Amino acid sequence: MAGRRAAIKAVDWLAFAERVPPNQKAMFNALKTRSDSISAKLTSLPTKPPTIDWAFYRTAIVKAGLVDEFETKFNATTIPEPKDTQTEKINAQEQEANKAALAYIEESKARMAQFEKELAKFKNMIPFDQMTIQDVNDAFPETKLDKEKYVYWPHKPIAEL
Repeated sequence: MAGRRAAIKAVDWLAFAERVPPNQKAMFNALKTRSDSISAKLTSLPTKPPTIDWAFYRTAIVKAGLVDEFETKFNATTIPEPKDTQTEKINAQEQEANKAALAYIEESKARMAQFEKELAKFKNMIPFDQMTIQDVNDAFPETKLDKEKYVYWPHKPIAEL
């Protein structure tokens, strides 16, 4: 039991609570309450079970050999603990999530640098009310009129009238 208790990881509930969305606070509180109650039950148990006084039972039970049989069977009994098969998967998922988060942060920094350049362009631009059409076309090339595609602009062709 003591080895098992040493393997239990402590949960950082404050860091966990920071990541919980507001609509899931009730579920988080229920999880924390249940975890705390299970942890309290586990810590209230002794690390070693009480030892059995086999000598007392040998004097109290009349049938010879029964206590010895029970003692040998009791000492031979081992309770297998389940193997931890999920920790490796969870650690792998955590590493993948960390890699994805770092990649997202790098992409966000690149986007921020691009947006900073655009912001600097807009800050250094002539005010719109003072621009000519040529200034608008130079500042925003996508607004320039394509004379080959729209030959009759701003008028409609005679065939459409």
